[in-house]
Amino acid sequence: MRMQKRLALKTGIALTAVALAAPVLAQQKTVTFANQDMLVPLRLVMESGEVEKETGYKINWRMFSGGGDVIRAMASGDVQMGEIGSSPLTAAASQGQDIKLLWISADIANAEALVARDGAGITSLKSMEGKRIGVPFVSTAHYQLVAALGKEGVDSRKVNIMNMRPPEIAAAWERGDIDGTFVWDPVLAKVKQKGKVIATSGSIAQMGYPTFEGIAVSSKFAQENPQFMVAFAKALNRASAQVRDNLAKWTPESPEIKAIAKWSKADPKDVPAAMALYRFPSAEEQLSAQWLEGGAAKAMTNTATFLKSQGRIQEIKPDYAVFVTNSYVKKAIGQ
Repeated sequence: MRMQKRLALKTGIALTAVALAAPVLAQQKTVTFANQDMLVPLRLVMESGEVEKETGYKINWRMFSGGGDVIRAMASGDVQMGEIGSSPLTAAASQGQDIKLLWISADIANAEALVARDGAGITSLKSMEGKRIGVPFVSTAHYQLVAALGKEGVDSRKVNIMNMRPPEIAAAWERGDIDGTFVWDPVLAKVKQKGKVIATSGSIAQMGYPTFEGIAVSSKFAQENPQFMVAFAKALNRASAQVRDNLAKWTPESPEIKAIAKWSKADPKDVPAAMALYRFPSAEEQLSAQWLEGGAAKAMTNTATFLKSQGRIQEIKPDYAVFVTNSYVKKAIGQ
């Protein structure tokens, strides 16, 4: 009889513990984030788990091969936040997705480049007619490639521009199937070994076609989870400062470089030089006219004109500023 009472008591305690734990489990929220392979400070946030520790949220990091895949995943509702270039971001906004750009993860500067294969006979943008160029369609690289060709008086329809994701570009390059590519690291570092840089994202930006990498969020998720959004912005700001302050001192053996390489599927020896090609704006710079206070929306408007000319979107929105928010960065730095 005593044993039965003890068992009943233990069972009661166990059930009570489960009952008490259930609300805690039910309260844990999950967010799915679509990341890519760019070499950016976000990788340090992913490695540290600091946002999860700070907020109690579970973050599912899902890797995608390109921005087009990211916007489709966000449109389906499977993904709430994503890492995305200015071109696919503009495409998503133009197609009516209810998303907001909240952070410029990188000014692309010289981190994307048009590379001609050695022996392909490409010496300039004007010598690209008839050549096979691999590039992810609707990407920032695609936008800048076509814009630069137009600026140089080259009809892009006379260039065999082939839609390829970065891993496909790397494989095609090894096989000799393409004459050139406009791509970013880690693939960029590989193609440079047997190719010549014809133009960079930075040189094309100076022609009037700047591009950026950003972080976008579903408007609904952001509105319902403001504390998480502020914590995420704080973590991004810390990681960006860490990279700006220390990148020149880090080596391929530094734990930070190894972490960035791990999450980007890059070779650690390529990471420091590749990251040096980007600029990583601080929170204060994010809130300047160059970025979240007007510049990003202007770049999106120019990109939309390109996308419409390519038949990628049907209409250009009257104001892309509605797809940009500065509120979480402001709160992150106490403004």
